[in-house]
Amino acid sequence: MRSHPMIFRTLRWSAWDGCEAGLEHVDVRPADGGLMISGVVIGQDEATKFGLHYRLKVDSSWRTRALQVRTTSGHDLDLESNGQGGWTENGKPRPDLQGCIDVDIQATPLTNTLPIRRLEWQAGQAVEIRLCYIALPDLAISAQDQRYTALTPGSLFRFGSLENGFTADLPVDEDGFIRDYPGLFRRLD
Repeated sequence: MRSHPMIFRTLRWSAWDGCEAGLEHVDVRPADGGLMISGVVIGQDEATKFGLHYRLKVDSSWRTRALQVRTTSGHDLDLESNGQGGWTENGKPRPDLQGCIDVDIQATPLTNTLPIRRLEWQAGQAVEIRLCYIALPDLAISAQDQRYTALTPGSLFRFGSLENGFTADLPVDEDGFIRDYPGLFRRLD
C-alpha cells in the first residue's frame, strides 16, 4: 500500500456518537511529489472545547515532512522533518523526537493513515513505530511508541498505544484512509 496514485480526496469524520463535540473536514491533494493534507477540526477533550486547522505535507513515501497546526485559542505549532527521523520546531532542533517518522494529532483519525500507507504489509505483521504525538488543546509534543498490526492488509489494521495499552481495530478504504475509529470517529462520506 506504500506508493500513491495522484490522490485527490475530501474526507469527513464526526464524533462516534454524532454529537457536536467532534467534526473534521480534510482535503488531500498532490503537491511537490507528495501530498498536502489540510484539515479543520472542531472537537472536545473532556470539558475543553477546541478548534484547529492543520496542514500536513508528506513525501511520495508517506513520510511526514512538515506540519503546521493553529488552534482557535492562539496556539501555533510548526514542525519540519528531514523524513529520516530528524525534527525541528520553529527552526530549532528537537533531539527528543529523533527517530520519529510519523505524526499523530490527537483529534484526528487522518494521521493513523500515515504509517498504514508508509509501510509494506503482510497478513498478521505487527510493526512498532515511534512518532510525534500532538496533544490537544495545548499542542504539547512528545515522542510516543505505537504498534500497528495488519489484520487484513489493505482493509483492516489494529492500532495499539504502547504508552497506555489502548487498542482499536481500524477499517480503511482503498486509499488507506480510516473509515471508522470505533468509539471515537465515524466517517461521513
